[in-house]
Amino acid sequence: MIKHIVMWKLKEFAEGNDKAENAKIIKTDLENLQEKINELKFVEVGININNSPQAYDVVLYSQFESVEDLNIYQNHPEHVKLAEFAKKVVNERVVVDYEV
Repeated sequence: MIKHIVMWKLKEFAEGNDKAENAKIIKTDLENLQEKINELKFVEVGININNSPQAYDVVLYSQFESVEDLNIYQNHPEHVKLAEFAKKVVNERVVVDYEV
């Protein structure tokens, strides 16, 4: 099993929305990918409640059966569309993929 974790720090204002609204858009869109991408076995998205400057704004925790399934997910048109939006509203992104 592959676990894929991504965290984003969002811009204060981008694409006509404030940070809170863009966080909600990202959360909803990521959660909706489970219905559209069979290889995505589990998804959980959280919006940060910690006001620390070190904290990230949105986190994704997801699971895949294999690295191949993760690659299919990452190249799926629905994921690519979401990633294009995220690039416009994100300041920083960190990612970890690991096998268990």
